[in-house]
Amino acid sequence: NVKKNGDKAVKKYSKEFDGVKLKKLQVSEKEIKAAEKLVSDELKQAIHIAKSNIEKFHSAQWHTAETIETMPGVKCWRKNVAIEKVGLYVPGGTAPLFSTILMLGIPAKLAGCKEIILCSPPSPLSGSPGGGVVHPAIIYAAASVGVTKIFKAGGVQAIGAMAFGTETIPSVYKIFGPGNQYVTCAKQLVQQGGTAIDMPAGPSEVAIYADETANPSYVAADLLSQAEHGADSQVVLVSSDLAMVNKVTEEIITQLNKLSRKEIAEKALENSKIFLVNNDEEAIELLNEYAPEHLILSCKDADALAEKVINAGSVFIGNYSPESAGDYASGTNHTLPTNGYAKTYSGVSIDSFVKKITFQKLSEEGLKNIGTTVVTMAEAEGLQAHAEAVRVRMAENTWRRPSEL
Repeated sequence: NVKKNGDKAVKKYSKEFDGVKLKKLQVSEKEIKAAEKLVSDELKQAIHIAKSNIEKFHSAQWHTAETIETMPGVKCWRKNVAIEKVGLYVPGGTAPLFSTILMLGIPAKLAGCKEIILCSPPSPLSGSPGGGVVHPAIIYAAASVGVTKIFKAGGVQAIGAMAFGTETIPSVYKIFGPGNQYVTCAKQLVQQGGTAIDMPAGPSEVAIYADETANPSYVAADLLSQAEHGADSQVVLVSSDLAMVNKVTEEIITQLNKLSRKEIAEKALENSKIFLVNNDEEAIELLNEYAPEHLILSCKDADALAEKVINAGSVFIGNYSPESAGDYASGTNHTLPTNGYAKTYSGVSIDSFVKKITFQKLSEEGLKNIGTTVVTMAEAEGLQAHAEAVRVRMAENTWRRPSEL
């Protein structure tokens, strides 16, 4: 419907799912300036500290092209070229995830993407000129990282709009960002139509390995920090110590009652599991099979155990590395594969926003050196024109067949 009817369909679903009757989809300059005034100085400072750390970590991922001479006269290299148009999806339904803008917008800008658009679900606001508003912190973060256009569109309709384009929302080449199960499904569907996506990044999850040396209150807090994301989130505790399991369970009950998002966290806990294992080896085997989005190692010899992790989105080592640090400000990216996709996908990085184009340059000497190899292989595959493309560049007597060597 979005592909066929554009803005009309986006507005229809915004009314149906978000309860917002939109007049205009794009956030205006006036709204951007107004949002800046609504964000506290304390939050602005926090955003800029996080921005600085994320920039430092992601800038270090940039590698300059290196030319390799594979044989005399044959030079090959690879160049990073930014994807021109990218779309960022930022959830804002039950929580305005402005931190996700930093995680997506910063590497996009560092990579050199020319057009960076943002879609986020609006909330109803009486008297709003556009018929709804995007959270001011989302708008402020977007402006601070160089997002070119911001749109009031969430859910499946936003993914469709960025994939196919509407009268207002331009189509993009690649879509980034986490979302609920519907957004994740929509991303996978538009991928079949030719729009690239970062990864299937759906409902959030964390797995924690806690042995007898862990702090049960820390572990409980980390589990609840993911459970409060959404009712379809999942948290997993793996432990080799039954006493620790009992202590963490007690702490969860105590801490849960203090949360403003208690009901959401309770529903997520219904999807969650505790596994009791015999030792570290069993724990790491189980965790690598689960391939969690976030993995916390609250145990002795955590550094050594971390070396054995082969399937995880991001790993947090030791009792003082809460998953929240990675979610906001340590520098690593929090847009990570979920639902077991960490077995085959990486989290978002600068590489996510570039194409890697290979180049080669052959001198006359280089073509002479490699020519017989190419001709022999082309003829063996029955591709005569491939062989002739080499032969035609040189006089016939320059070449010798393998049988003549």
